[in-house]
Amino acid sequence: MPSSTSTPESIPTRAQTPVTLPVPNPTTSSWQSPPSHLSSHRSTPALPAIADTVIIGSGISGAMVAWNLLSETADAAATSTLEEEEEEEGEEEEGADNRPQKQIVLLEARAACSGATGRNAGGHTKAASYRSFASHASHHGARIAAQIARLELSNIRATHAFARARGLDCEAASRRTVDVVYSREAFEAGKAAIGLMREVLGTEDPAAEYIVYEGEEARERFFVKGGAVEGGERCVGAFEYEAGSVNAYGFVTGVLDMCVRRGLNLQTWTPVVGLEGVEGEDGDGDDARWVVRTERGCVRARDVVLATNGYTARLLPELQARVVPLRGQITAQRPGNKLPVLPTTYSFIYDEGYEYMISRPANSPFPNDIVIGGGLGKLPNAGACEYGETDDGSLNEEVRRYLGKTTKSYFGECWGEDEGEMVRQEWTGVMGATVDGLPFVGPFPEKPGLWVSAGFNGHGMVLCLKCAEALTHVLLGGSKKDIDWFPDPFWVSVDRIKHGDFEGRRDLKPAANAENLVSAKLHKI
Repeated sequence: MPSSTSTPESIPTRAQTPVTLPVPNPTTSSWQSPPSHLSSHRSTPALPAIADTVIIGSGISGAMVAWNLLSETADAAATSTLEEEEEEEGEEEEGADNRPQKQIVLLEARAACSGATGRNAGGHTKAASYRSFASHASHHGARIAAQIARLELSNIRATHAFARARGLDCEAASRRTVDVVYSREAFEAGKAAIGLMREVLGTEDPAAEYIVYEGEEARERFFVKGGAVEGGERCVGAFEYEAGSVNAYGFVTGVLDMCVRRGLNLQTWTPVVGLEGVEGEDGDGDDARWVVRTERGCVRARDVVLATNGYTARLLPELQARVVPLRGQITAQRPGNKLPVLPTTYSFIYDEGYEYMISRPANSPFPNDIVIGGGLGKLPNAGACEYGETDDGSLNEEVRRYLGKTTKSYFGECWGEDEGEMVRQEWTGVMGATVDGLPFVGPFPEKPGLWVSAGFNGHGMVLCLKCAEALTHVLLGGSKKDIDWFPDPFWVSVDRIKHGDFEGRRDLKPAANAENLVSAKLHKI
């Protein structure tokens, strides 16, 4: 991409940008057309004055916390293993019309599921665990690295099992994925990381199951006959592994619908402007620990859950430059007339970053349409301008031009000609990137009754279900020790809040470098 005429700010500087409320007029993703019947839903005309739990944010984190609280599944979460038992498909909802004994209120600043979950590039249930494994092993030891990889795969399987069992209309498809690599260095790093995973996890562990393809075989098998968008490098190899895709907007609005029928008080278009702790006895005769202030009034609550991802520091300044907004951009395209039905989802990996892509399944409104996002690494200064950016009502024109060239370039002769206007829709969304590349989950230190599930670094679809499960278990009084499948570094801690410098999204870096591999091997035992 052409360089900017002015000197761009650095990523650490952009991380200090004050976080705003979500803009009121965002772009519309293809998933949000048509909108859900819950889009502007308010369960009651006025806000309730008091609630047991207030959840802020109606994406996948907020929806699954609400589901777990209303379903009282936290006891099951305590004994959850990483070998998901698939629920019976077609299982009827029990107690769908029952009202909960406790009052759960979910507040959303805009329309239901209008944040990152409803604006992603096809709900990639794709872990790509090999890309972070060596770094996790280097920083936290091999046991934690293995735990994270297994949790990611478990989360993928649980997401699809949940959708199937409840008949959610969300295009959920368990399918293989492929990472097509255009850099020899990145390909060799990936192979080294996969080797380390197999050494630590064992070759029979599903989380370490990868198929490696070298250049020509990869190009033929996955139809990538063209070259990289800039420089024209050809595919040097590919990694295939278990994954899936889901219409995340359909998934979440389906969950919210079940929750509302179970008694959730959903209040859309209700921006939260502040939180105030309740000090001791205040004469109101309730056990509230927090006052949630909104543009429509206040709600008192014993527990408040921030499922606000990139916007979290707006309400919790302690997480400024810990959880940083990062705007991503997506385009939905008609396929070229020679493109076959693609057998997998895709990522296209190069030295500066990657793109991620799905083709929509046959049962979607636009069968075989391509949805592709990325381009951050092609911007000046590693995309610094998109960090701290919360305006998902506009597009980055450089990214727009770049994404418009990607599919033709990658698929080359296999793409063919465009029939009609190629780009069907374009939009942006705000993710949450964290200082250490891990989500912030659980009780917030020294703030009793305040909980966080945020900062998923663009990988919420492989983390949020299990993170919501862990948070709900502890919120309802369970012990962290009972859920030993949950990685300890994910919990919010004073050390994570106070230490470390934000340097950008960590998963844009190579899968393994010499320093990480050596360190990981030293931390194996």
